[in-house]
Formats: sequence, structure tokens, C-alpha cells
Amino acid sequence: MKTELNGNEQIVKQGAANLQKGIETVGGKLFLTNHRLVFEAHKMNIQGGNTEINLSDIHSSAKGWTKFLGLIPLMPNTLAVHTHSGQEYRFVLFGRGAWEAAINTSKNNNQVR
Repeated sequence: MKTELNGNEQIVKQGAANLQKGIETVGGKLFLTNHRLVFEAHKMNIQGGNTEINLSDIHSSAKGWTKFLGLIPLMPNTLAVHTHSGQEYRFVLFGRGAWEAAINTSKNNNQVR
């Protein structure tokens, strides 16, 4: 992970993922820490950079389909993360159920503190 971790922040889960940005599917790596979700794009993408979502900002998540050009369903391997402000982040990844469970567990553990 290239993104700097804060104080007592620890990586909980990591893996290859794509982030849907408009019609482009940006390749990279997804990291779940005990404080946030971080997507780091590969350098070869048109739309690069990092995307960070604090766990406290996550309202819900839902399993979905990867869609060609945002319209035609291809595969059921997407996890949509919704924030309290109404933003949606669509991650294409393997093991979306395990990712969803890990996000919810980390989020719930953060609320206890």
C-alpha cells in the first residue's frame, strides 16, 4: 500500500479490484483498513489517483453486476458502496461477499470505540 497509514490504522484486507468511473473501469488495488477503504489506481489508467472512503461515511453496500458501458449486465462481481452523502462507488472484485462482510465488521468495530 502506497497510501500512508494513520496512527493506529492497520490493513484488514487487500486485493486486486477495478473502480467504475463513468464508462472507464479503472484497474488497481483495494485496501480495507480499520478506518477506511482505499483504492489505488494502477499508473496505466486514464483516470488514476487514489480514492479514499472513511468507514464512518459508509451508509450501506450492495452486491451488483458489472455492466458494459454502464448498461449491459455482464457478471455478478460488483460491490457498490454507498456513502451518507449519496455517493456510490462501484468496485469490481473477486469475493465481493467476503469484502462486504469485512467492511461491515470493520465499520461496526469502529462504532464501538
